[in-house]
Order: sequence, then C-alpha cells, then structure tokens
Amino acid sequence: MFIDRYGRKITYLRISVTDRCNIRCVYCMPAEGILQSTHQAILRYEEIALIVRLAAEHGITEVRLTGGEPLVRADLPDLIRMIAGTPGIEDVSLTTNGLLLGKMAKELAEAGLRRVNVSLDTLNPERFARITRGGSLQKVLDGLDLAEVWGLLPIKINMVVMRGVNDDEMESMAQLSVTRGWHVRFIEIMPIQNQTPWGEGFPMPADTYYPIPEMIERLKEAGLQKVDDKVGSGPAVEYCLPGAFGRIGFITPVSEPFCSQCNRLRLTADGNLRPCLMSDIEVPILQTLREGGDILPLFEQAVLLKPEAHELQDQHAPAGRCMRQIGG
Repeated sequence: MFIDRYGRKITYLRISVTDRCNIRCVYCMPAEGILQSTHQAILRYEEIALIVRLAAEHGITEVRLTGGEPLVRADLPDLIRMIAGTPGIEDVSLTTNGLLLGKMAKELAEAGLRRVNVSLDTLNPERFARITRGGSLQKVLDGLDLAEVWGLLPIKINMVVMRGVNDDEMESMAQLSVTRGWHVRFIEIMPIQNQTPWGEGFPMPADTYYPIPEMIERLKEAGLQKVDDKVGSGPAVEYCLPGAFGRIGFITPVSEPFCSQCNRLRLTADGNLRPCLMSDIEVPILQTLREGGDILPLFEQAVLLKPEAHELQDQHAPAGRCMRQIGG
C-alpha cells in the first residue's frame, strides 16, 4: 500500500483524461484559452489502464475520471470498462460539466461507471451562459435527468460559490437536495491561475472568495442540520435540510484545509503524477512508461513528495497549470 511520510494511506486516484473542454468557465481557465496538448502527448487508454492496474496492486481502490471535460474524449466508455474490470478497483466515478451527459449516460452506465459529479454553479440560464462563456444550462439539466434514469447515483452537484457572481443562489441550489434528492456540494473558490480579471460584469477575482463558515451560517435559516454519517469518502463536511433525501456538503480547501485527511494522487492527461492539487510538484511518468520502464518507483516518489499541507495561507498558490489542466 502507498503510505506517505505523514501516515496517510493513498487509496484514491484522480485521472485527467484530457485537457480539452467544450466550455470556458471564468474561474477555471483564461478567456483566450490554453495551449492544448497534442494527441501524442496525452496518455493512451491502454497506458491509463496499465497505470490503474499497478495502482490497484498497491492499494488504490477508487478512481475518478476528470478533464478538462472527460466526455469530449472519444470512446471514453472503453476506458471505463477497462478500469471497472481491474481487480481491486471498487469504485469508478466521473466529474463532468454535464453538457454531453444526456447523450452518453446509458453507455457510461453500461461500461461500469458508478456515479457522476456535475459541476453546476447556477440555475439561471443567462448566468450559466456568462459563467461558462457560452454553455447551455438546459443541456446539463437534461443530462442529469438521464443520469438518474440510467442509475448513475448518487448524483452530486458541485457549486463553486462566488461572491457577487452566484452567491444569491445558495438557497435555491440547496433545495435540490429536497426536491431532487441530489447531494449538493458548496465549494470555496481556489486561487489556481484564475486571479486575472474575468471580463465585463464580473467582480475582481480576489473579491469573489466566500468562506464556508459564512455559507453555513447563512443556510442555517433554512434549517441546516449537521449529520454524523457521510456519503462517500470525499472531504465534504455534511449537513441536511429538513425532509431532504440528499445531503448538503461543504468543501473547505481555503478556510479549513482538510490536508490531514488527503488520500489521493492526481494523474494529469499528459502523464504527470501530481501529489497535491495546490502545489506545482509533479512526477513525470509518460516517457518511462512508453520506454517500457518500471513506473512503480515514480509512484512511490510522488507519494513521498506529498506535502503535509498546502500553503495558500502563505500566499503560495500553484502557478504552472490552470484548473482545467490539472483535473481538480
């Protein structure tokens, strides 16, 4: 089993399958876009499957596929089938913006995908188009309906709360846990290559930060109650509203870091192991893999390089990649 220097067992691997995306969310990437990796520079599915097999042999039990937007990569169900069939892998999930989910939900479920997290920052169609720079809210809502039909459950909604942008929708978003039974996750915005102006009509990025303690205090008026058990193994602190089947989760990377519980590694689409989301430290494995070398020592190196905690409180934020290139 992979165990880091601080005694944390690493059981979770997040894999970015592409750095491409079909929208350009203001807090995720620059308006002008990014220089995309060539197809040759991106891990092939067979290579990802080999990496997952090795990881599973050393204690990785959960795999989450991310991007960019993972559903823009061709034949993704083929990869899901490979991963789901890997001995030792107990859970395969996916984070998506949901725009292509309606077209693919059935095929994803049949391939072995267990559940989805959908990034959804607003329920207002016009605001959705502004935040995403052109996306269609209705396509996302239709995709969520079909994800339910095909059993990709429980559905989790990820909302990045931004002061002056969408914070007025926290209550209506929380109500989805009642009306739809979805699990809603409120997330603090993280300063990862997103602090330059977002464009006309948006506040300055530094002014959008909304700490979780303020969110919790505000939602108490709706009857928010702490719960003891958790849904899944993620870092969210969970609550519920009266009569809700879904949970309200709060993810606090900035105000109350949960680094001591971190059980994950990240694999970028271009073949780098990233020990910490909010650190530029990476261990390249693509060349060694393609040369037929042993990548286990590189995994072990990445585990040992995991920092005890991120350093956002000291104004040390990653500068090498934007969120879309990391996979979140």
